[in-house]
Amino acid sequence: MALAVCLLFDGPTERVLRRLWQRLEADGVPTLATHTHRRHVPHLSLAVLRSWDLDKVRATVEALPDAGPTTVRFDAVAAFRRGRMSLVPAVTSTLVARQERVVEALGATEDQLHKHYVPGIWTPHVTVATRVRLEQTPLVLEAVYEILPLTGTMTRAALVDAGTGAMYPLAVVP
Repeated sequence: MALAVCLLFDGPTERVLRRLWQRLEADGVPTLATHTHRRHVPHLSLAVLRSWDLDKVRATVEALPDAGPTTVRFDAVAAFRRGRMSLVPAVTSTLVARQERVVEALGATEDQLHKHYVPGIWTPHVTVATRVRLEQTPLVLEAVYEILPLTGTMTRAALVDAGTGAMYPLAVVP
C-alpha cells in the first residue's frame, strides 16, 4: 500500500471533522470513518510513499527541524476524481515549504513518491468523503458549508500505513 507523512489536528478540530464524517455517514455518504480498515483519523498528508522502509523514513523525518504547530484555514471544498471530496486549506508559503522540505529530505524517487505529492503538483487537502456519487454531492456541500470557514491547528505528526491504519507518532512536527 502506502505510507503517509501526516500532520494531525488538535482535539477540537479533530472533533469537528469527525462529527462531519458522522453526519455524512448518517446521510449515506461514505467517509474515512468507514473506509478500508476504519482506523482513519483526520489528517493532512505532506507526502505519500508507495514503497518505503519504516525505520529509515521515521529517522529521516525526525531528523528535520521541529516546525511546531501550524494553523490552516478552510473555506473551500473540492471534488477530486473517483468521487473523493475534501476540504482545501488556504495554501500558504509556510505550508508549501513544509511539504517540500519533507519530500526533499525523503529523497523519494518518482517510483516511490505518489504522483499527487510531487512538489508543484501537490494539492493540500483533508478528505471529507470517499466514493461520493453525483447525486450525493449536494449532501456533502450542505454539511461542509455548515462548518466553513474552519480554522484548525495541526499540532502533531505521524507516519500512517494506509493499508493497515497503523500509526507511528513522530517526535517532531515537520
